[in-house]
Amino acid sequence: MKTALSDEKKSSMRVPYALRRVPQENLSSLLTCSEPPQPGDIALARVEKIGRNTNLELPNGRRCALYVGDLMVGVFGNRYATMQFEGYARTDGERCDLLSMAGVCGLVESKHDGVGEPSKLRLMGFVAGPDGRKLRLRQFALPSPPTQSQPRVVVVCGTSMDSGKTRTAAAIIKGLRQGGHSVVGIKLTGTASGKDTLSMLDAGACAALDFVDGGLPSTYLCNLDELLNLHFTLVSHAASKGAAFAVIEIADGLLQNETAALLQNPRFTQTVDAWVFAAGDPLGAAGGTRVLRSWGIHPVAISGVVTMSSLAIREAQTATGLPCLTVPELESGELNVKLMQAKPAGDPGLRTASKNEKQRVD
Repeated sequence: MKTALSDEKKSSMRVPYALRRVPQENLSSLLTCSEPPQPGDIALARVEKIGRNTNLELPNGRRCALYVGDLMVGVFGNRYATMQFEGYARTDGERCDLLSMAGVCGLVESKHDGVGEPSKLRLMGFVAGPDGRKLRLRQFALPSPPTQSQPRVVVVCGTSMDSGKTRTAAAIIKGLRQGGHSVVGIKLTGTASGKDTLSMLDAGACAALDFVDGGLPSTYLCNLDELLNLHFTLVSHAASKGAAFAVIEIADGLLQNETAALLQNPRFTQTVDAWVFAAGDPLGAAGGTRVLRSWGIHPVAISGVVTMSSLAIREAQTATGLPCLTVPELESGELNVKLMQAKPAGDPGLRTASKNEKQRVD
């Protein structure tokens, strides 16, 4: 059954960051929830209980306070966050959880012991467009631009959630901008959040893109072809903006399934010109670097939380044989020369591989 959304209801609905690409005029009516949700389905819900997420992140990045009784539009998705929630695009009857501040909804399966219970929602229906059909986030994805000359690609990966990857990526962007280079920041995997892309813009990126621009609320449980298509699309958009560099952050740690799959796939790794590894401590730096090298990946530097201690820096450098650079050092452009160096022979980059590989993935 379809019910039109009144102007009054539309004006009171809170629309989150995960739906920033969805024009509000497309939120036309409600459909009865007669089938289980799928990742990317857009729905209207009422806040029943405030838990871990006391705020909702709006499309412009501002956080607004949530109150019991608020109406919010959300998008169903899966979440993998070792320091917060493991959640899936499901409901318990009419009830579901708020999995992220950016508006991703589902049911929490497990959580970190230090995190409170999720905010609770009551599902009111799936949202339909002017044509009466259920809206899905993928409908609003960026189109694939024509293949053209590609930017140099720098990938930041790390030991785990909260190891300093986003801060490292932003510092690299700042350093490249200090050197006069145009940069696009990309958050390739994770769960919708404006914090990461906004930090890239703050650092001087001419644009910041993420998987939401590819029509995905999150990338947990995406298959490898979906991730590769997303990668090629976002890097092609970076090229269309005239960027000399694309700095890409990969969420979570090396042992997370989607991260491990990407980093062991030559169609992805051959597109990367330089790798920087963010670690939380010296042992993580040593172990993570060993894993990367076993996959044929050789980082040019270590950074992240480990660089907050001079002693930890010395341990990490001794254990890995790599420079361990602080945020101020990255921001000053100390790594720029290495980021611009040619890759070893026999290691083709995106400029030679992207067209053929993208056709193969498609």
